[in-house]
Amino acid sequence: MTMRRTPAPVPHAGRPRRRWTATVLAVPALLAGTALTVPGAATAAPAAWTPKPAPMTTPWTNQVPVDDPLPEYPRPQLTRPDWANLNGIWDFAVTSADAGRPATFPEQIRVPFVAESALSGIQRRITRNDKLWYKRTFTVPAGWDGRRVQLHFGASDWRTTVWVNDRQAGAVHDGGYDAFSYDITDLLNRGGTNTVVVSVWDPTQTGSQAVGKQRLNDVLPHPGGGIFYTAASGIWQTVWLEPTATAHITRLDMVPDLVNNRLKVTVRGAGTSGHQARVTVSAGGVTVGTATGPVGTEFTVPVPDARRWTPDDPFLHDVRADLLSGSATVDSVGSYTGMRSIGLARVDGVLRPVLNGQFVFQTGTLDQGYWPDGVYTAPTDAALRFDLQKHKDLGFNMVRKHIKVEPQRWFYWADRLGLLVWQDMPSMERTPDTAGRVQWETEYRSIIDQHRSSPSVVMWVNQNEGWGQYDQARIANEVKAYDPSRLVDNMSGVNCCGAVDGGNGDVVDHHVYVGPGTTVPDANRAAVLGEYGGLGFTVAGHEWYPGGGFSYEDQPSLAHLNDRFVGLLDGIREVRLPRGLSAAVYTEITDVENEANGLLTYDRQVVKVDEARVRAANRALIDASRSPAAPVTLPTGQFRSLRVTTPGHTDRYVRHKDGAVFTEVVNGGSAALLKADATWRIVPGLADASCSSFESRNYPGEYLRHRDSRVYKEGGSGDLFRADATFCPVRGANGGVRLSAYNFPGQYLRHYDAELWLAVPGGSRAYDSPALFTEDTTWAVEAPWTP
Repeated sequence: MTMRRTPAPVPHAGRPRRRWTATVLAVPALLAGTALTVPGAATAAPAAWTPKPAPMTTPWTNQVPVDDPLPEYPRPQLTRPDWANLNGIWDFAVTSADAGRPATFPEQIRVPFVAESALSGIQRRITRNDKLWYKRTFTVPAGWDGRRVQLHFGASDWRTTVWVNDRQAGAVHDGGYDAFSYDITDLLNRGGTNTVVVSVWDPTQTGSQAVGKQRLNDVLPHPGGGIFYTAASGIWQTVWLEPTATAHITRLDMVPDLVNNRLKVTVRGAGTSGHQARVTVSAGGVTVGTATGPVGTEFTVPVPDARRWTPDDPFLHDVRADLLSGSATVDSVGSYTGMRSIGLARVDGVLRPVLNGQFVFQTGTLDQGYWPDGVYTAPTDAALRFDLQKHKDLGFNMVRKHIKVEPQRWFYWADRLGLLVWQDMPSMERTPDTAGRVQWETEYRSIIDQHRSSPSVVMWVNQNEGWGQYDQARIANEVKAYDPSRLVDNMSGVNCCGAVDGGNGDVVDHHVYVGPGTTVPDANRAAVLGEYGGLGFTVAGHEWYPGGGFSYEDQPSLAHLNDRFVGLLDGIREVRLPRGLSAAVYTEITDVENEANGLLTYDRQVVKVDEARVRAANRALIDASRSPAAPVTLPTGQFRSLRVTTPGHTDRYVRHKDGAVFTEVVNGGSAALLKADATWRIVPGLADASCSSFESRNYPGEYLRHRDSRVYKEGGSGDLFRADATFCPVRGANGGVRLSAYNFPGQYLRHYDAELWLAVPGGSRAYDSPALFTEDTTWAVEAPWTP
């Protein structure tokens, strides 16, 4: 066991902090986390334990301490100076699921890594027929005399029972993603050795609980798996001890109120009847506001002229809360807040999410939070930060944490680095029974409570693609009522996989692969693209199962991957942003096991894309949203001709011939038939009136239409025909226009060897060639050859 002393306030400011040793004051680490082993503390001997070989090695795999992994302070938004880390080597046993405590613990495990992981030292498959058992000893530091002792678990998946000195500590905890604690004071041998035993049973997808992407697969690399990954059973976040006063603070609920220049605060506590709370907000060491109010009831602290928290300027105010009994301070905690607001507003007539009252396009990635060495647990705090920092390096301003809930330090890094977080509630594998629903909703409320004060969290995502779906509308309403300060997504991917839209919440959320699709706002909800992309490329030497990688669209080279991805971002900026799209989530930040859709490899050793180029494309998208241009329009009901703008070919026009469409030289001496073939009537888009369709001059009722990427003049009916015959104009160079396919935004009408094609930026076909791509897809809309 390692004891730490960290100061109560300001967990983010980076100023010097103290670590207590027996006689010397040194620098502690709320962030760096170095600490002293408690004299007299008994720990399991690490010599008998070794990790298993990881399927892939991350830069941090070999940096994990044997007896003190993840030593950083685990709860950055509620800090106290004294704590003791119980991470490290525990005795371990596996029994049948219905067995009692084993007589012996023949193995050892490194906590908090799950039994399926290499870093745990166990690395084997756990099923619903197994129960995991953990045991270790500890002594309570003498300096904690007279205080209550709390035993905290960051998370343990799934049903966890705890005994201290052979007596059960509180109730059994069900839940894989929420933190839980026990006051173990009355169970302790204060002057001697204490033994803690933990049992965990996890049915994974065979149960009705929140399970996310976990599936009972082989823990070693294997073919298949698809979009589901290795299960994560048992303790997977930090276990720690904390001394507190009898009356103490348990939570701070903080909601910025920018309109009234104040912070709304509710201080929650235990044993606090008759107590008051004093909350002080400061910036740069200078107090900006303080107020006192009753515990458990909201009151406000003035924060005048507050510096706004944004992804570009993630400024954090320091917060200190003191628990008062009369004039005496009986408990103090440190915290922080970001002064920001999130909501919906109409911007130029379009419903948009607004941050601090301003629309900014939210561009991010799907972040699964899996690791080849630790499975559910990042090997180090630096690794936990790394993925978020890579989002920033690549120019993203948002991250969707996909059906997993990370440790509180992950949210701290998102707060500090400046990323907008969409937090998914982990989904169930199937529609749950009544007991399963009660459990899932209880755990969801606990997750909201534990992260409701994080400024980075801007949206709760209730359900995903219909997995385990039920009562979508009711749940969305209840989540919104429980936390009205944030946006709510009733269902991510309402267009996918049998999902049912609850019809409420703040966003309409589609999943489109490869995308970006045609999502538009409805009367009360902004339009977001909850998933798109899935561009795949496997890097030799960096595959989880060599040859087993899959993606939504394989790329033949890194050059194609870069062109294709940047083309998607540009298409969102040019086509979908002007037509109401407000956010987009790319699949995904890293490869995960056999899923090769990542911008980075699963081992985090290789960034596949050109960081500078992707950052520039994301920046252009964000900048464009600050003053979004109106969609480009063409003259409806008028005849026009479309001229090539590529240098050396500017005398050629779009014409049809024998049903197909080409470019051909047209001039005053051309035949009347050619002139008529090169004339088109522009009409409102057959699939979307804000776009355009092009009707043949001499074959009324027949239109420009793409089919299998080639472009034809055809008549027809039905939704597919209307979509194929609709093109959305966007600005091109030198006053020209580019014509994006309505149903394939970001793919453009292009001439290639005189033929017209629907071309993909970064595509692998000849007519997708990057040479002169912009010029070949830009058209001059001119007076008709045949009026």
